[in-house]
Amino acid sequence: MELTLGALGLGCAQLGNLYREVDDGTAAATVAAAWDAGVRYFDTAPHYGLGLSERRLGAALRAYPRAGYVLSTKVGRRLEPDPAGAGRRDTEGFAVPADHRRVWDLSADGVRRSLDESLARLGLERVDVVLLHDPEEHMAAAVAEAYPALHELRAQGVVRAIGVGSKRWDVLHRFARDTDVDLVMIAGRYTLLEQPALDELLPECERRGVRAVVAGVFNSGLLAEERPHAGLPYEYGAAPPAVLDRARALAATCARHGTSLPAAALAFAAAHPAVTSVVVGAQDPDQVRRNAALAAAEPPPKELWADLVAEGLLRPDAPVPGGTP
Repeated sequence: MELTLGALGLGCAQLGNLYREVDDGTAAATVAAAWDAGVRYFDTAPHYGLGLSERRLGAALRAYPRAGYVLSTKVGRRLEPDPAGAGRRDTEGFAVPADHRRVWDLSADGVRRSLDESLARLGLERVDVVLLHDPEEHMAAAVAEAYPALHELRAQGVVRAIGVGSKRWDVLHRFARDTDVDLVMIAGRYTLLEQPALDELLPECERRGVRAVVAGVFNSGLLAEERPHAGLPYEYGAAPPAVLDRARALAATCARHGTSLPAAALAFAAAHPAVTSVVVGAQDPDQVRRNAALAAAEPPPKELWADLVAEGLLRPDAPVPGGTP
């Protein structure tokens, strides 16, 4: 795959009003702030805000040369109009009217139609990367129909790279092991809080030359602030007490070493040799600038990682900046 994603990408679920409404001006300014910070990889999906993220991202990116950035979107959920839902709110975490419904469609025709519909919403002639989105409950169709369709799109030059995005490391491991995907996007399963992708998925990516993109490095928001609290989401809902306690313990150790939980979370996720890019969302330009500054800063001191291991808060075999702890 001859694509340069860059160490930091912008995840665009928030452009689709994830958790709360964001106005058009703030959404455009968020993308502009990312560009100004040197971000050149942008990831979206039809699922995000029932197409709102794609529309806003496409409009914002038209201000920049198309050859200057990498854009990925996803297939698997197609959007169909639902006039009866216009007076309701979406029930999947996005503050938008439910005027469309998500329909699972992993057929070859569904993959092509989904991409065409995404291009129309984006207002662009092409995307660089297409990812199969959350196929875990539809694996038979994903392997037998959707993946071959993606393979054909790449062979035809319609897209430059293909992959799969999921919170399930085992699903991604199967695709990394058994297919010819270019990349996998693992969401929330390789973070400072939890590292189940470390055992099989990331080693398989190294063996096969599959790029790993790590998303959800703040575990939906729990690791995004220096002092985790009960009001922050985990897995798009309330954090269980044990998970919140662990996040607080991580934060306390970070503070003792003169760094912050978000800084350590970003540095840790980027340190694995299979990881090519870390994708982080943002609600506004200030969050973009903060995340970019943290990603560009010197990594936390090596003593932090050793202490996290000693305290049982980090696996001793997890790669960290500067080598194993």
